[in-house]
Amino acid sequence: MGSSAVGRWWRPFRSVAEATVFYVDLLPHAAHEARALECLSAEERVRSGRYLHAGSRRRFILCRAALRAVLCHRLACNGQQITFGASSYGKPFARVDETPSPVGFNVSHAGSHGLIAVAPRGRIGVDIEERVPRDDLNDLTDAVLGPNEKREFVLLHGNRRTHFFYRMWTLKEALIKALGHGFSQDPAEFEVPLAVRRGARAGTLRFPNRPRSLWRVNDLGTEKFAAAVAVETNPGHSLMSAE
Repeated sequence: MGSSAVGRWWRPFRSVAEATVFYVDLLPHAAHEARALECLSAEERVRSGRYLHAGSRRRFILCRAALRAVLCHRLACNGQQITFGASSYGKPFARVDETPSPVGFNVSHAGSHGLIAVAPRGRIGVDIEERVPRDDLNDLTDAVLGPNEKREFVLLHGNRRTHFFYRMWTLKEALIKALGHGFSQDPAEFEVPLAVRRGARAGTLRFPNRPRSLWRVNDLGTEKFAAAVAVETNPGHSLMSAE
């Protein structure tokens, strides 16, 4: 895929320390989808054909092709050299000529919006959610929010309550995805830093049960969606010691 921005469906969205987050436009677009499909591997084309829902298939094709383009630029290679693997918990990683790359990345999408987060090394996670009304919002708080966060949630009303919940949800989901341990980390067992809960766009924390690594979390939300990215700030330390 060429370096020209003309005709691309992704673009740089936000920089966080050494990490970069890209926005992916997932609206229906026949030309973009055709170009994206050409960029996928044979296995990925087969995989895309297994999606029964056209929207799910489109999101996979556009996000995966954009991810390949971003990684090719970062790793100075072509698309044929890149393959993907996954950890025992399912977190993907990239290989160049079958050699694992130190570059960390993560992908998330919701509706017509996608995000790709990339860091030179270490673990990274990103999440995006559309703020759709939910009848089960109160029930979900037990699964997502910690004790202090619940107390703050019940004091809010209307749209403020909805925005607070989705903000906490995306911040925690980004952290859990960055950690890469799947569902073994309960989101209700840790809390977003107080300053971030009160409106700060960024903060740091350690998981209570995995204190060796320090994480930076950033709120990326806009008027259109809630979103967050989490980056490991001391990846060398966590590689030298078991969590």
